[in-house]
Amino acid sequence: MNKSELVDSIAQQAGLTKDQATKALNAFTASVQGALERGDDVVLVGFGTFSVKERAARTGRNPKTGEELQIAASKVPSFKAGKGLKDAVNPVSAPKKGKK
Repeated sequence: MNKSELVDSIAQQAGLTKDQATKALNAFTASVQGALERGDDVVLVGFGTFSVKERAARTGRNPKTGEELQIAASKVPSFKAGKGLKDAVNPVSAPKKGKK
């Protein structure tokens, strides 16, 4: 699903126009980005958590030359799926019969 398909889905499910849905989606992404820039987590119970993780400096290799190089420490955005999202993606099947 790309952004325009997501906008269409939001518009249909929320009873909004496509313009309103686009504004809502843009506001959501800007709000999440702003929170992460400030170092805050964004927790959506049942859906997941957006956060920033620290990536340590490390030694890597140039794949072309094989030469070692230092990769600087950095911060990377992260998303951890919540239980509700995990359960939606992995529906529970019938329980397995245990050994007697």
